[in-house]
Amino acid sequence: MIRSDERPADPFVAWAQQREAARLGMWLFLASEAMMFGSLIMVAWFFRLRHPSGVAEAVAGLHYLLATGNTVLLLTSSLLMTLAVSEPRRVRWCLLGAAVLGVLFLGCKGVEYGLEIHEGVLPGFSDHSTWQAPSAQLFMNLYFIATALHGLHVLIAVGLALWLYSALKRDRLAPHQGAMRLEMISLYWHLVDGIWILLFPTLYLVGR
Repeated sequence: MIRSDERPADPFVAWAQQREAARLGMWLFLASEAMMFGSLIMVAWFFRLRHPSGVAEAVAGLHYLLATGNTVLLLTSSLLMTLAVSEPRRVRWCLLGAAVLGVLFLGCKGVEYGLEIHEGVLPGFSDHSTWQAPSAQLFMNLYFIATALHGLHVLIAVGLALWLYSALKRDRLAPHQGAMRLEMISLYWHLVDGIWILLFPTLYLVGR
């Protein structure tokens, strides 16, 4: 069994200093991610204002009930991540539970994509457009880009949670390192959850 050193990494002289640097770097990274998704959301709202009828046509064909279930899954996973940070004795089980819910989210999204492919409305999977308004097809392109990109972020978050679960289970991290990595993964997870909370009404509900 290999266990990491209790000392902070160079050039830091104290764990508090290393944690503050890690927090600053993480918040800068999260800000860049938020700006990327914020741009997609702004474009979606621009489409709604300029082409309300075409967007309404596209939104009417989306499976909002599946998306609602996915929202519940992500909210519950965020609760588990919060418990993982606040309940040290249950951290591994909370991490595993959050990862499982993240996998269920991806599976549910896969089912939704499958239905849309069968219906011929998912961009890139149909030889002809099923929409009467060109703006409806453009909105579906934006929907696919935004949800696929978000799904990739969920996959990364699940991978990070499973990695930390395995490292803690095998006792491969010093307590300070485990706590710092848990905090960073939790922040990333909450960002992914928060992005979906904005994407869900923007893509599925408004204009229905």
